[in-house]
Amino acid sequence: MIDNKNDFLLIDHTADLGLEIKGSDPSDLFKKAGKALLQIMFGDISSDRTTFISVSLSGDDLPDLMVRWLTEILYLFEGEHLVAADIKIDSLSPVALDATIGITPFDPLQHELIREIKAVTYHQIEVTDKNGIWSARIILDI
Repeated sequence: MIDNKNDFLLIDHTADLGLEIKGSDPSDLFKKAGKALLQIMFGDISSDRTTFISVSLSGDDLPDLMVRWLTEILYLFEGEHLVAADIKIDSLSPVALDATIGITPFDPLQHELIREIKAVTYHQIEVTDKNGIWSARIILDI
């Protein structure tokens, strides 16, 4: 189940949508980023038909990995017509991510698409650690 407890902040950005996300550690940050993307697209997601898949990604660094991670979640919906209903980060390094995603088939009667996201961009991408507080800045093409 995806929930919103003010884990992210919307940023005004011309023709795009920006997010600032904070987490207690890199895994928490990536999980919250995935949930934020889904919250923006669908609002609350629930399903009784959830199955689990494993996702393994690699990247050049954490910002690149963040873009690839969110793009994978977006691809599940756009390419496979699946909605992520649950996210678990199994392991994360500066260049690799392994996650388990609970997916459910997209059902327009159950899942309302609130906002279409065209792409996750590299524009102004940031993933930083400032005094133990992890944050990310992500710009979405809408």
